Amino acid sequence: MTHVAGSVSNPFKPQNTMNPFNDFFNDGRPFATDACGDTLWDDVLNQPESDQEKRLPLPPFTLETALQKVQMAEDTWNTRDPEKVSRAYTADTEWRNRTEFINGRDEVKAFLTRKWATELDYKLKKELWGFRENRMAVRFEYEWHDTTGQWFRSYGNELWEFDDNGLMRKRFASINDAPIDEKDRKFR
Repeated sequence: MTHVAGSVSNPFKPQNTMNPFNDFFNDGRPFATDACGDTLWDDVLNQPESDQEKRLPLPPFTLETALQKVQMAEDTWNTRDPEKVSRAYTADTEWRNRTEFINGRDEVKAFLTRKWATELDYKLKKELWGFRENRMAVRFEYEWHDTTGQWFRSYGNELWEFDDNGLMRKRFASINDAPIDEKDRKFR
């Protein structure tokens, strides 16, 4: 795995991380934007329908393209649009999300529809942990509340594998939830 040493100001963040910038959880902006800009993301969003099965950037990844891919995933998941999110995955994608096993885009869409019906006002932040060739390790946290108004912060790690067209073929996620008070939210 490639890594870049980063500063340690967040107790959740390790010493060796892919984030060579200031602690991205404190300034309210995703760190990849600082390094990569959004030109590639605009190109992806503006792809003609016929090119939708190819999601730039393509593997093998560099530090810059790995950061872009993570930022694109964060941005897309924050739309809370199951159809849009599912298009970043292969038709036969394999997922493990907590204890649930999900196979294919249709199951992804159904899962995300259920997820965002119960995880209300969902806001996600992702951070690249490491990468090589067509694989990435990502840590994340997100906040949401249930129908009673109880807020949660969910912490997790994901392992991603991409096909040659830049679509995610495998996603394995381990996630833990911690109840928080509304006043303790970090993401608004």
